[in-house]
Amino acid sequence: MTRSYWVAEILQALAERSVVWLSGVRRAGKTTLAKSLPGARYHDCELVRVRRALQEPELFFRQFQDELVILDEVHRLPNPSEVLKVAADHFPRVRVVATGSSTLAARNKFKDSLTGRKREVWLVPMIARDLLDFETWDLDRRMLNGGLPPFFLASRPDDKDYEEWVSSYWAKDLSELFVVEKKASFTRFLELLFAQSGGLFEAQAFAGPCEISRPTVTHYLSILETTLLATALRPYHGGRANEIKAQPKVYAFDTGFVAYFKGWDTLRDEDRGQLLEHLVLGELIARFGLVPLHYWRDKQRHEVDFVVQLGRGRELLAFECKSSSHHFDPAGLQAFRRKHPRGPNLVVTLKETERHSQTAGEVQLDYVPFADLTTRLDAWRRPTRRAV
Repeated sequence: MTRSYWVAEILQALAERSVVWLSGVRRAGKTTLAKSLPGARYHDCELVRVRRALQEPELFFRQFQDELVILDEVHRLPNPSEVLKVAADHFPRVRVVATGSSTLAARNKFKDSLTGRKREVWLVPMIARDLLDFETWDLDRRMLNGGLPPFFLASRPDDKDYEEWVSSYWAKDLSELFVVEKKASFTRFLELLFAQSGGLFEAQAFAGPCEISRPTVTHYLSILETTLLATALRPYHGGRANEIKAQPKVYAFDTGFVAYFKGWDTLRDEDRGQLLEHLVLGELIARFGLVPLHYWRDKQRHEVDFVVQLGRGRELLAFECKSSSHHFDPAGLQAFRRKHPRGPNLVVTLKETERHSQTAGEVQLDYVPFADLTTRLDAWRRPTRRAV
């Protein structure tokens, strides 16, 4: 099954740089995606023979002029930055896609030797284009099972699968990169954070239940961010005194794990609205990356779910996510636009029949079903990919 959006992303990145770093959490589908690229020559860096061959990268890459080489789990190499630097500097006709479960594993070993030499593609859990490719437009299933392909394709969520995934994450990603002395405290923090996913983050609220200090809570959050299990959105502010400027909102990486930690096996409309925020966030990250994404809130508790900043002095895209437009309160968007007037306002809903526009005071609202969101986002997406 070809994931057309992501194949196009990788091929575009390869047109700009000869080395592409494909990152994403465990079981997001990186290996299958990389293998699906046209003409790909696949090499698994967990195999001893592959690591041995890459001890002499010049000889290795000399075999593959004008070819596409996949280096899966490249962070397993003793010095992946040297290998990829040789490819970028001395074999520009060899295109390389390097994958890994954790960006920190790569960054610790890459140091600064690949600056300006590679592009990065972050494979987030399944987006709307993936649902179309999988020919299963079932948003309840996507929300409950989650967006990791093996989980989504299962007939129903299985708690053992989520437990095994977390155990594998601890053993293969986290423990290799960090020293975390209190596994029980870290696991408790993960559970509590995912159960309140999408909420404002206050470190002190986790310190007592997890039996750790506030600095340790902050450290644990940084671990989850770095290993792509959590996304912390910082508030957008324009220097106004009554805007929140520091406190982040934190989202778990996948709806299936949110539902698992909340104990949901069916969804109410209010649950769907909460999980829709996660789906929309995934669409935004896929197109814009994380840097321009924010939320907005003022001290009167007016809030906007997502704000996308499109460059200096350009318009701000504002997004609200609701399961239905019924009884939608535009007060948050109105308060935001009184301070930041330039840009469109989208209310993303789950119902495909709710496609319309209306005016609330001086603010125009465009109600966009989630099924239509991709077309709108593609029109706004950044023209070039950032070099990393």
